[in-house]
Amino acid sequence: MTEKRFKSLKEFYPFYLTEHTNLTSRILHFIGTLLAVLLLFTSILFHDLRFVIGVPIVGYGFAWVGHYFFEKNKPATFQYPFYSLASDFILFWDLLTGSQPFKVK
Repeated sequence: MTEKRFKSLKEFYPFYLTEHTNLTSRILHFIGTLLAVLLLFTSILFHDLRFVIGVPIVGYGFAWVGHYFFEKNKPATFQYPFYSLASDFILFWDLLTGSQPFKVK
């Protein structure tokens, strides 16, 4: 983890991308974010808050497996929880739309 202090999400996101270069890790992040969003929508759709319990478990679970086993780094969530969460959704959207490749060259 870097000692640099980020003052904005715009400043943080390029750093976030450098911590997410492994193909498998990016796929795991994408799946985790997708499942977390689906759980949240399911909770709303069925008016059942029990699904909300799974949101952080699934979202962070997939991401942390990616960091521990594939990126071999510490998730930025611990130092920058809000920037990291926002960046997870930005990366998800960028991967979904093709703005970011799953496989970093």
